[in-house]
Amino acid sequence: MSPRSSVPLPRQQIFMPGLAAHEDPGLPAHEEPALAQDPFDSRDLPAVEAEMARLCQQLPGRLGDILWEHIASGGKRLRARLALGCVEVLGGKRRQAVPWAAACELLHNATLIHDDLQDGDRIRRGRPATWARHGAAQAINAGDLGLMLPYRALARLQLCAEKCWLLASSLAEHAEQVVRGQSAEQLLLRARHLAWHDYAAAVEGKTAALFSLPVEGAALIVGQAPAEARRLAHGFRPIGLVFQLQDDILDLFGDKGRLEAGADLREGKVSALVVEHLDRFPEDRDWLLALLGKTRADTSAEEIDDARRRFARHALRAVWTRIEAIEAELDHSEALGGHLPLQRLARGLVSRALRPINHTREPRSLSSSSDYGRSA
Repeated sequence: MSPRSSVPLPRQQIFMPGLAAHEDPGLPAHEEPALAQDPFDSRDLPAVEAEMARLCQQLPGRLGDILWEHIASGGKRLRARLALGCVEVLGGKRRQAVPWAAACELLHNATLIHDDLQDGDRIRRGRPATWARHGAAQAINAGDLGLMLPYRALARLQLCAEKCWLLASSLAEHAEQVVRGQSAEQLLLRARHLAWHDYAAAVEGKTAALFSLPVEGAALIVGQAPAEARRLAHGFRPIGLVFQLQDDILDLFGDKGRLEAGADLREGKVSALVVEHLDRFPEDRDWLLALLGKTRADTSAEEIDDARRRFARHALRAVWTRIEAIEAELDHSEALGGHLPLQRLARGLVSRALRPINHTREPRSLSSSSDYGRSA
C-alpha cells in the first residue's frame, strides 16, 4: 500500500529509530537482560510500535492510516512499558508480551480519539486531534477500529487457546469499564455531582482500568492463575487515579500539548481542582458552575487566570495531598504485598507520572516520590 496524501506520515518513516520501515520484527524468544535494568526503559518498544503499525495497515483503505497517524503522533507508551515490565519482573520474557503491550496501547489510543471528539478538544500532543483533521465521523470510525484491533493482536501471542480467551475477556471487561467511566465523567457537571466520591468513581473506570489491564494480562502470560492475576492488577488501580490527578493539575499549571492552559475548564469538565476548591469554598459554587457552563469560545483567558489563582491557594495542595496518600497506599498495598519488584514497578510508574507537575509540589513533599531503582 502506498502512502496517502491525507496522512502526513509516510510509511517509510513510521517505525521507531533502529527498526527498518520494511522490517517485521516477529516475536522470537530471546534471553532477557538482568532485572538491574529499568523495566520501564525502551527495550522492545520498537517491536511494539511495529506491531501496532502492522495491525493498523494490514487492511486496504484509509481508516487504518488515520488511526496510525494518531498513534504515531507521540505518547509515552506507559501502558506498553507497564505490560513489558510486569512480564519481566514476574519472570517472563519481555518479547513474549509484545502483542499484549500493543493491544493495551491500541485500546488506550482508541479512547483518546473518542475522548477528544466528545470533549471538543481540537489539539492532541501539539497537533490537530483526529476529529479536527478528518471530521467527527472518521474519528468515530478510527476509534472504533482501535477498539477492535487489540483482539487481532492476541492472535500473535504464542499461547494456548484458553489463555488467549482469558486475555480477550480481560480486554473486553476493562474496555467496558473505561466507557462506563467516560460516561460517568460527562454526567458529573450535568447532575451537579461535585463531591470527591463522585469524581473518584468516574476516574476508577475511565483511567484506573487502563493501568490494571496491562498487569492482569502480563500475569496471565507468565502463568499466574486468573484469581492471582486479578489480585496483582488490582494493586495498580490506584495509579490510574494518580494519573488523572496529575492530568488535572497539568492542564491548568503545566503544558498538556493543547496550546492553551485550562482546557478542562473551557470544556466544562469537573476536575479534581474543581472538587477540592468547592469543598473548601462552597460559596464559590455559583461562580464556578457559571464558568464551567460557558462555551469554549465564551471563556476568556482572564477567567482561566482567575480560576488558576483561586485554585493555587488551597485546591492544588489538596490534590497533592490525595496523591501523597495514594503513594503511601502503594507502599502498604495488600494486593502487592510480598512482591517487592511489583511494588517498585508501581512506585516507578507513579514517579514518571508526576515528573511533569513536580514544579507545583511543595518543596517539603518532593522527596516522597523516587525513581525506579532508588525506591525501597
